[in-house]
Amino acid sequence: MGHKTLQSIGGSLHSIGGVAIGALFSAPRMEMQNGDGKSRVVALRGDSADSSGQRGYHRPHADPRNGTRGVSELREQRRERLVEVYQEASVCTKCPLAETRTNVVFGSGSSDAELMFVGEAPGAEEDRQGLPFVGRAGALLTELLEEIGMTREQVWITNVLRCRPPGNRDPQPIEIESCQPYTHRQVELIEPRVIATLGNFATKLLTGSRAGISRVRGTPQLREIAGRTVFLMPLFHPAAALRTPSLVDILREDFNKLHELLERPVPEAAVGSPAAELAGSAEARADQLDLFG
Repeated sequence: MGHKTLQSIGGSLHSIGGVAIGALFSAPRMEMQNGDGKSRVVALRGDSADSSGQRGYHRPHADPRNGTRGVSELREQRRERLVEVYQEASVCTKCPLAETRTNVVFGSGSSDAELMFVGEAPGAEEDRQGLPFVGRAGALLTELLEEIGMTREQVWITNVLRCRPPGNRDPQPIEIESCQPYTHRQVELIEPRVIATLGNFATKLLTGSRAGISRVRGTPQLREIAGRTVFLMPLFHPAAALRTPSLVDILREDFNKLHELLERPVPEAAVGSPAAELAGSAEARADQLDLFG
């Protein structure tokens, strides 16, 4: 993949290389140009507020009398640092997947998202477009989000791996290890309160547990990830639900819990030893911190 250059072309949107980086509505649109001369521009949103009138989660905004400018500057700084991480990832050669990929699939959505989804790895269509979850599994993800009053533009969507494994095989340890810093940097800069892991690989990576998704799905956990205490919700991967239709209703039930979880404050008392203990646990506790039971 050729080296990419970044150029501002004006307008009301903001994106990089076909990968949404999230910006304020008034921010400039950005275009990333590949070495082959092709470029992609993608529309995105910069906050989690829903203007459609649906019951979706609304991220609170700062009082204009209490430092709105400072908050905006901090958001812009985080956004710029996220762009820098993307630029680093776009030319990454830390694992052998760099030799076979078409595009790095960094992530898409809002850089100010309260809710982050982490899947397994890009498929063929994601590799072609440079965007996550754009196939049938992505259509189901979009549908489930809309059912809880949210859109893809309000959340951040990424994967454990940012390059497609040949033949869609399972991720290898060296690939997961090489890509994990990018996952942690996204968590650090986007600052989500809730992380929904989709499937076994993402769940095991971010919980540090060997427990399978069938055992822990639908039960919120409190975790410390990239130095942040977050609610983590393990979910079946949408692709698994497409293969086994009976899982669709289970996935829909678990998605409904996300809306309630977003309204809950992250317990400050859990910051420190309890969260760290959970993150380092070798065995999952399926009944831990069951916030809905």
